[in-house]
Amino acid sequence: MPRSDLLFDAILTSNRSLGSRGFAILMAAVCGVSFFAGLAFFLAGAWPIAGFFGLNAALIYLAFRVNFRRASMHENLRLTRESLTVERVNHWGEAMTWRFAPAWLQVRMAAPARPERGLVLRSHGQDLEIGHFLTTEERLSLAEALHRALSRARAPCAPPAK
Repeated sequence: MPRSDLLFDAILTSNRSLGSRGFAILMAAVCGVSFFAGLAFFLAGAWPIAGFFGLNAALIYLAFRVNFRRASMHENLRLTRESLTVERVNHWGEAMTWRFAPAWLQVRMAAPARPERGLVLRSHGQDLEIGHFLTTEERLSLAEALHRALSRARAPCAPPAK
């Protein structure tokens, strides 16, 4: 689809404050503390405890890897006069797509906005929650931007100039 036909185009991603460099520093600190604490227990004669420090470091590493994998999930929103397309790509890279007619689409947020309630697209009795990983303020901003873009999509087209 040509870029000129797009009335709204957004990619929604979750915020992850720990980057790859920060992760490397954190894991180096965890491994260092685990090593020296395990060494202290080993030298004190409680050698089985040392293995638990290694296991602890491995579990922390695995938990962060799962978290980073989940951070790759995103949603693409594209609005033209003909349709709003929502494409959700999960953390395995599998995509699901929904299409809505702008004329019938409702954008709903719980009033008052709450963190546990998402932004809902509703059309023909079907609901789709989007941006569940966004903050409440980000969802409110997205809802306002979608309302403005839907108004433009529903507006009658101007006749071609002669």
